[in-house]
Amino acid sequence: MSLTIAESMVKLNAKAADKFEAIRIAGELLVQAGHADPQYVEKMIEREQTLSTYMGSGLAIPHGTNESKSLIKSTGLSVVQLPEGVDFGDGELAFVVVGIAALGDDHLELLTNVAMVCSDEENLEKIIHASSEAELARLFNEGAEE
Repeated sequence: MSLTIAESMVKLNAKAADKFEAIRIAGELLVQAGHADPQYVEKMIEREQTLSTYMGSGLAIPHGTNESKSLIKSTGLSVVQLPEGVDFGDGELAFVVVGIAALGDDHLELLTNVAMVCSDEENLEKIIHASSEAELARLFNEGAEE
């Protein structure tokens, strides 16, 4: 399974009052693309309330709870760029929020791919400052191939 992000799955220059609003933006992209039922977004919020999905270095990867698997229709990713950052707890700012909806065990591979793309600080900086959906999608897709 390869990680490919379509431009339609990217939201640039988003603003969120809090981490839950940021998660909702990422989740809505997954719902609009048909990857998950609308209730999945609430399960992403539920997951965040029990365990932070902040990964460090300005990256958060929200996803649903184990009980939300039945709400997922297909595997997909969404990327929300938040230039001003949003507090994910203890002053940890996320500038990139990657929403995940994954069938079966796909989530482990997706998390690994996203972590690989974003663990390169230079690549993450480019993603944070990307000026178009096409540029951000390309950075993600190229980073996943390396």
